[in-house]
Amino acid sequence: MSGETTPAVLAVAKDGSAGFATIGAAIDHLMSLDDGLAPAEIRVAPGEYRERLVIRRPNLTITAAGGPRSARIVFGLGGRMPSPDGQGGKLGTFRTATVLVDAHDVTLRGLAIENDAGDGREVGQAIALYADGDRIVVDDCALLGRQDTLFTGPLPPKEIEPFGFLGPKRLAPRTVGRQLYRRCLIAGDVDFIFGSARAYFEECEIRSLDRGEEINGYATAASTPEGEPYGYVFDRCRFTTDPAAPAAPDSVYLGRPWRDWAQVALVDCELGAHIRVEGWNDWGKAAARCHSRFEALDPTGPGSAPMAWPRWTHTLPESERDRLSRGHVLGF
Repeated sequence: MSGETTPAVLAVAKDGSAGFATIGAAIDHLMSLDDGLAPAEIRVAPGEYRERLVIRRPNLTITAAGGPRSARIVFGLGGRMPSPDGQGGKLGTFRTATVLVDAHDVTLRGLAIENDAGDGREVGQAIALYADGDRIVVDDCALLGRQDTLFTGPLPPKEIEPFGFLGPKRLAPRTVGRQLYRRCLIAGDVDFIFGSARAYFEECEIRSLDRGEEINGYATAASTPEGEPYGYVFDRCRFTTDPAAPAAPDSVYLGRPWRDWAQVALVDCELGAHIRVEGWNDWGKAAARCHSRFEALDPTGPGSAPMAWPRWTHTLPESERDRLSRGHVLGF
């Protein structure tokens, strides 16, 4: 006998043909068990599940049973929508997430997760996935939205605007976790990958959507804490635009610093023609030009012009490749 426990497996099908008709009900069932938080898996049948999920159960895998992106989790809350307290305020960014992962050792596999609230100029920020924990793996998923699609927690230490962090983690300790996004499609327009995690993006498509403006958006808005060795690393990723409604050439920045110590590194990434010639934006922050670290190793594609990037960014030599490997950055 090996002594290993076979993970619990729960099945979800919206037509009622499985043990649970919603993903949330399956999560609630696991939370009710006295199982010592043993590894568990939820397998989700194909279909659209219009529900919000809160995952606070570690050692959990949620898988699309019908193949990549066959199960779609959708909701539509925007930050400018009315607050649920009835006091006349707004919902705010961090109460909009379609899926909140607030646990360690969670894997999402083959899911499509979407916030379909709409254009951020009308509805405000609208998070599809809010991920805050260590050893979070998002594998072969589609993360779809407009402004602020993916938030990689934790929150920064302090708000810029009063009550700007209203939401489930406002008062929580700021613990930097490691997150892996592998072979994912991440789509949005303004700051659609943002936050403070140590996050590694491996062979992902980073798709910028058109807003019909001279500046169509910013792919990243990192808030890496001071003293952290890594922020975001994009390894063999493609920065693209929607082929059906492409953003104009030279209209999207690779990123800007949400906080002054932001770190973003690109390794062997392909940059489409929609990427601005200057690559990066400083958000008008003089301190960020001193402290942030935006860097690239061997970028390619029509949007790759590192010689035109600002002097406060970095083009890396081949000797830096090992430092930016997944093993060094994440340790798994």
